Amino acid sequence: MGVAGSFPGYAGGRPGPVMDRDEADRALARLGAEHEAVETSLLALQDHAGRRLLEGAELTGVTRERWAATEQAITLLWTYFDAYTGALASARGIRSRRRHPSRDDLVALTELLRGDGVAVANPGAAGASPETGPARLSERFTLEELVTRMNDLYARSLDMVVASDSVWSALPARIDLLAAELRRTLSLARSVGVRPGEHPAGDDLEEITRELATLRTQVVSDPLAFWLPGPGSAAPGGGRPDTSRYDRAARALEDVRREIEAVLAVRQDAEQRLVRLRDVLSRADRTLAEARTARGEVLAKIAASEVPAVSGPPTALQERLAAASEHRRNARWNRLSPLLDALEREAEDELLRARESLTSVTAPLAVRAELRGRLDAYRAKVARHGGAEDPLLIERYDLARRMLWSAPCDLRAAEQAVLRYQRAAAELLAPRDHGGSGAYGYGGTT
Repeated sequence: MGVAGSFPGYAGGRPGPVMDRDEADRALARLGAEHEAVETSLLALQDHAGRRLLEGAELTGVTRERWAATEQAITLLWTYFDAYTGALASARGIRSRRRHPSRDDLVALTELLRGDGVAVANPGAAGASPETGPARLSERFTLEELVTRMNDLYARSLDMVVASDSVWSALPARIDLLAAELRRTLSLARSVGVRPGEHPAGDDLEEITRELATLRTQVVSDPLAFWLPGPGSAAPGGGRPDTSRYDRAARALEDVRREIEAVLAVRQDAEQRLVRLRDVLSRADRTLAEARTARGEVLAKIAASEVPAVSGPPTALQERLAAASEHRRNARWNRLSPLLDALEREAEDELLRARESLTSVTAPLAVRAELRGRLDAYRAKVARHGGAEDPLLIERYDLARRMLWSAPCDLRAAEQAVLRYQRAAAELLAPRDHGGSGAYGYGGTT
C-alpha cells in the first residue's frame, strides 16, 4: 500500500518586514495546501497495512527496538501536526477579522507565519534527571522548522513501516508455498522408503523442515532482520528483502526432490532393469563357459602356446543381484536405487571382460585359421597360373598342411612352413626378366 511522499517544504524565512495583505493571503494559501498534503500523508501512514501489522505483532530483535522508536516518532508527528494546525487556524482567524487587515493584524500574521511562535510540548521533559538538569517543558519553532522536523520523522517512520511490510509481503507467503512443496515431497519420500536415519535425503528433509519453521517464526517476529537497505538510497523503503536463507532451503529441497523422483523412477522400472541385469550376467556366464571350453580345445590342438586361464562366474555380482531382488520385493526403493545403478555398470564391465577373455583364449585358433586360409589362397593362386604341379611347391604345401591340420599344432613351426611356401610360390610366379612376361603368363610378384 503506498503512502504519500515527504511533506512539501516551507519557503518562508525568519520574521522580517511586516507582510502586506497580498503577501499574507499568498502565505495562508500556501500553508493551507501544505496542511492538506501533511494530513494526507499522516492519514496514509496511519492506515498503512504494515503499520497495522506492526501494532498487532509480537515483535523481537531489531524490529521491536525500531518499532518502539517509530511509535514515539509517529506520536510526535501528530503533536507537531496539531501545533501546525493550530498555528494555521490562528492565522486564518486573524485574517478573517476584516477584509482589509490593520497593521496590528499584519504584524501578528507576520509573527505567526515567519516567526518562531509555534510552541510544542517537549516529549523529553518527563525524562529529566538531577544529573542532566531540568528540561524545558516546550520547544518553539518556526513553521519552516516544524515542517523540516515532520519531514524527517515521517521519512524515518515510513522507511521502517515499508521495510517491514515488504519483508512480510515477500517472505512468509513464499515460505508457506515452499512448506507445502516440502509436505508433498515428504509424502512421496515416505512412499519410497526414504526416512530420516535410513537415507541421506530423509535427513535432509528433516533439516529443511526445521529450517523453514525457524525461518518463518523469525521473519514474522523480526522482519527487519531480513531487510537489505539499498546502497545510496534515501527514499523510504529503499532496499529489498534478504531471501538468502529461503533460497538455500529452496535449492536444498529441489535437490532432494530430484533424488526422490529418481528413486520413484526406480520403483516404476525396477523389474525391467532386474530382467536386463539377469540377461547381461547370463550372457557373461555363457561367454565365460565358452571361453573355458575353447581353452580346453586350444590346449589340445595348439602346442607351444601360452593360453590364459579363465575365471569362474561372478558370484559376488549374483549375490548382489539377489539382494536387489529382495529390496524390490520388500519395497526398499531407496536401497535398490543406488544398488541397481552400480550393478548395471559392473554387469556391463563383466560382460566385456568375459568377451575379452574368450578373444584372448581363442587367439591361437584364430592364428591357425588365418594360416590355413593364407596357405589355401596361395595354392589357388599358383593353380590359376599353372604352377600346381611344381614339385617344390607340392612338397612345401604338403608339409605346411600337415603341420596346420595336425594336433597339437606347433603354430611357430607351421607359420614358418607357410612362409616358405609363400616364398617359393613368389619365386615361381615372378617374371623371368624385367622386360617380358613371367612364367605361366603371370606378370608380377605376389
